[in-house]
Amino acid sequence: MVNNKLKRRAFMQGIGAGTIAASLAGCATSSNKTPTNRVFQRPFSRKPMVAPKISANNIVTEIVGHRPYRPEGFVVKSEAFGNKTLVHNYGHGGGGISLSWGSSALAVNEVANVETKEAAIIGSGVMGLTTARLLQEAGWKVTLYTKAMPRFTTSQVAGGEWGPYSVHDPLISSSVFKTQLQQAAKIAHSTFAKMVGKDYGIQWKELYTAGNKKPESEGVFRQYYPYTKVYGPEQHPFPTDYCTSSATMLVETTTFLRRLVTDIRLSGGEFVIHEFTSQDDIHLLAEPIVFNCTGLGSRALFNDEGIMPAKGQLVLLPPDPAVDYLTVGGGSDVLYMFSRNDYMILGGTFKLNDWTTEPDPIETARIISESQAFFSSIT
Repeated sequence: MVNNKLKRRAFMQGIGAGTIAASLAGCATSSNKTPTNRVFQRPFSRKPMVAPKISANNIVTEIVGHRPYRPEGFVVKSEAFGNKTLVHNYGHGGGGISLSWGSSALAVNEVANVETKEAAIIGSGVMGLTTARLLQEAGWKVTLYTKAMPRFTTSQVAGGEWGPYSVHDPLISSSVFKTQLQQAAKIAHSTFAKMVGKDYGIQWKELYTAGNKKPESEGVFRQYYPYTKVYGPEQHPFPTDYCTSSATMLVETTTFLRRLVTDIRLSGGEFVIHEFTSQDDIHLLAEPIVFNCTGLGSRALFNDEGIMPAKGQLVLLPPDPAVDYLTVGGGSDVLYMFSRNDYMILGGTFKLNDWTTEPDPIETARIISESQAFFSSIT
């Protein structure tokens, strides 16, 4: 069984602006701190800060997703596969949306010099979709083979804040991987920044990362978060000793994935519903280049015992346009609030090796009660 230290380390590593929050223990709401009542001057937004309306009576639905987590980090590599070339692009943990364009660019680069520009992509999560678009932009013909369309994938239920959350265990992953992670993050952030707007459901928002431990001055991905400022005790409206504010991109996954599907189809790409049960099925494909973007499916299909599910649970409330910011931290475990146009999303959980697909009512109650307490000092 994976111990609690690994779970905590897995979630907090690479948490974007949340890198500044040092541990889940440090993020716990302080029991003896009274938030300041004076008007808080927001560093990015000029609108007044209002508290989200959080109530168990207003829950629209609860959803569960399984992040494809590898302590050693995601896999991007090519290999000979019979008379085909197989390119792997999977295992991104909680950073799939954030790293999508970057990791897929690294994967596409693996076959940049081949002559036959025809590829099969297995999987239609965000890695499969962004791989397809990058190939199409380079003149390739693509066919996506998928067990289910994108709206049924884990990518669909991601929170969407740009930050390579829980991508790897830094005590296990190699220096080579850490360099690869930085390359993917740089490409992905630049690409998303050029796509900001309603068409793809991407916008800039204020992010507050709260905790009781003084954050480090520089995080792993600090350069991607403008307007960063650290507040100490009594300087911010949250019931923790410290809070770091910054600006971040929020990707509304429902809009983003739907638009990618449209773009792929408009550029001649096809979706074929097909479930691969063995590698023999892959050898039967007509395409000479195959991209493996199956996420957790790589455990069974490609015998990767190093990949495991990290169960996440989200509570969805109706959207609240007045809440124009995001928060991470402040709970006894994983806790965040992402205010989007389609929903207000409350999370969450990070349970390694938990394959269960049903929401846990105890976790739902915790998320609701701790979120209410976290915002209790804001009117």
